[in-house]
Amino acid sequence: MKYIIGQFNECFPPIMDGVSLTVRNYALWLNRMMGDTYMVTPAYPGYADREEFPVLRYASAPVPGRPPYRAGFPWLDAKLNKQLRHIPFNLLHCHSPFSAGRHALWLARRRGIPVVATFHSKYREDFARAVGNPALVKMMLQRVVEFYTAVDEVWIPQPAVEETLREYGYRGKLTVVENGTDFVQDEMNAVAMRRLSRKRIGHEEDETIFLFVGQMILEKNLKLILETLGALHEMNFTAYFVGQGYAAQQLELLSARLGIAEKVHFTGTIHDRQLLMHYYAAADLFLFPSLYDNAPLVVREAAAMSTPSLLVEGATAAEIICDGVNGFLTQNSKEALAAKIRQILNNRQLLKNVGHIASKTVANSWEHIIGTVQQRYVGLMRNN
Repeated sequence: MKYIIGQFNECFPPIMDGVSLTVRNYALWLNRMMGDTYMVTPAYPGYADREEFPVLRYASAPVPGRPPYRAGFPWLDAKLNKQLRHIPFNLLHCHSPFSAGRHALWLARRRGIPVVATFHSKYREDFARAVGNPALVKMMLQRVVEFYTAVDEVWIPQPAVEETLREYGYRGKLTVVENGTDFVQDEMNAVAMRRLSRKRIGHEEDETIFLFVGQMILEKNLKLILETLGALHEMNFTAYFVGQGYAAQQLELLSARLGIAEKVHFTGTIHDRQLLMHYYAAADLFLFPSLYDNAPLVVREAAAMSTPSLLVEGATAAEIICDGVNGFLTQNSKEALAAKIRQILNNRQLLKNVGHIASKTVANSWEHIIGTVQQRYVGLMRNN
């Protein structure tokens, strides 16, 4: 049986972050496997969608201080609402508790159809940076909890994310539905892929390469990465920071002050997924000491290319990592991070083994994940 599904989110390509890519893969694979799938998201000036599924854009404006993100106004967009009126949706899935999610909830209640919401991101830090007032932050978090309480089913991408949502005050049921990755090594083994990728980005096989992919924001502990790299004064390495964000210039200035500007390269966002895959495959170690993230897609992308990640023990993002088995963990300090990197690089065979196990235990294809999504959707529609 064919179904008609709506995916709603605040961001979508050309904005390239973990949630944006997750939602795109939901829409792509559901459209192939389950039926017509529509993506509903804010407009992005000058960008033309070329997806194999329909993308419905609505009026938007820049989010102050957070380029390239856009705030959307779906209720004010007459064209969007005319389009939505003529689509006989069977189920809606929202990936944020803001305008896109609330419009999906309103539409689902009017239609009498089920609505799912995934809790992808931590919001307290974003709210605190944006408004500064603790009382206002508390009120904003209450609004988030009210939204998730109102939907039919709440999903989280890994079990440890539950702690964050409970901390905000949510008391309802949660369902774990993991994220996948669109990166695969095809028939090429990791060694051959690494050799090809290093050639592709202009590096020799024996060079040491570190990688970070994500938003250039201080909440992701990027100052710690740079300070750690500055402490590795005896080591020859190249480090790539891929992404954009409000702190990009500040981080570049910090790398200069630390004397490592020649070793550290800020590439900006890489929209070419094949090229980004080569950066992952070429790296020795993916550095991700963030305490801000819930279930970062980038750790799974690195693992898909047999590149292990180094995370901070106790972080929500680190739940899927077993130290020295499918990744590495350390304490949240420059000294600990630097010591761990030295230890890892002094045992190249362990590094290779951990990367191989990561590819088998951390990475999972979106095609497999969407099979689980489809089962959950069908169950909800039947119960409804």
